[in-house]
Amino acid sequence: MTRNRLRVAGLVLAVAALATACSSNDTSGSSAASGSSSASDAPVTLTVFAAASLKKGFTEIAQDFEKAHPNVKVRTTFDGSSALVTQIKQGASADVIATADQKTMTSLGADALDSTTFTRNVLTIITAPGNPKNITSVRDLARSGVTTVLCAPQVPCGNAAAIVEKNTGVDIRPASEETSVSGVVTKVTSGQADAGLVYTSDAKAAGTKVAAVNDPAFAAVVNEYPIATVKGTQHAGEAKQFIDLVTGTEGQQVLSALGFGAGR
Repeated sequence: MTRNRLRVAGLVLAVAALATACSSNDTSGSSAASGSSSASDAPVTLTVFAAASLKKGFTEIAQDFEKAHPNVKVRTTFDGSSALVTQIKQGASADVIATADQKTMTSLGADALDSTTFTRNVLTIITAPGNPKNITSVRDLARSGVTTVLCAPQVPCGNAAAIVEKNTGVDIRPASEETSVSGVVTKVTSGQADAGLVYTSDAKAAGTKVAAVNDPAFAAVVNEYPIATVKGTQHAGEAKQFIDLVTGTEGQQVLSALGFGAGR
């Protein structure tokens, strides 16, 4: 009888040990699966630096991206292209950068990965509604009695303006040189300047707040806008997806509606 009891007790212990082991394995597997699911759904903040002239377009594109990627929050920073590059060189954290010309993107060097052109823009003159100073060409911006503002030379819109001046032989003496194209728009719409040189997309965005004046000289100076992933990003996959949206049909339609030219 004693032997039978020992055998039964041993069998009970073996079954209990086996059940414990299975329970432990099931718990471990469940935990791993839960961890994997949690990681894939973890919230991501994608930081996008973009030229000031892209503010309206990239704000809309960022909203579209967030709708398609519920776990991603796009944080946008808009400024003059050269200022954005300087910030990155000084250690600012960014995942994607879009500048208003190739020259500024090139100055970022190896920190700009897989740069590609996604849109184009040309300059135009903006004045107060009704064009009270009767400005008809670039030459009028150098006229006595006309207060003109430009972008600073290191900013893409300022560099483009300098090329236009060189091509036309016109020497514009600006009342101020702004650090971004949005600064020029503000000076004109607030009445602090009679005219300014901005991109056609900025003139369109300003709507009835300004009058736009074209000059054939502008067609010879086209700014190509590149976009790139920033070296060291922790969100390379999301950065690529955002760039794909910008360069794809949907992003191009948004930009085209705002007055930007085709990227390719």
